[in-house]
Amino acid sequence: MINNLRLVINNSNKKIEEKHFFEKNELQIILNLYAKMVSKGSWKDYGLSISSKQVSFSVFKNAAENALYKICKNFKPKNTNLKYLITDTNGKIIKNSSSLKSLLKNTDWKKL
Repeated sequence: MINNLRLVINNSNKKIEEKHFFEKNELQIILNLYAKMVSKGSWKDYGLSISSKQVSFSVFKNAAENALYKICKNFKPKNTNLKYLITDTNGKIIKNSSSLKSLLKNTDWKKL
């Protein structure tokens, strides 16, 4: 992680690299959903995975099991509808959207 840190001083001519994480408002939307599902007793734990291609928020029923779902953000999607994804335990795409807010709002978590 430390290898990715860069000090930029008065460097307005060079393009700053893209951030490879959820933005603050995206993470707030996800954590609000997580808190709601924890209070219902559906979700128990979460984990974050970060790579150069995507970041994912994994949801667990129990800490010892595989993730029930992953909420993923692709950094360079081939299709704009593949920017945000919900995948199952096997990595199969359940839902996708170009907007995180609409993706999570329009998902019926009880039926998944």
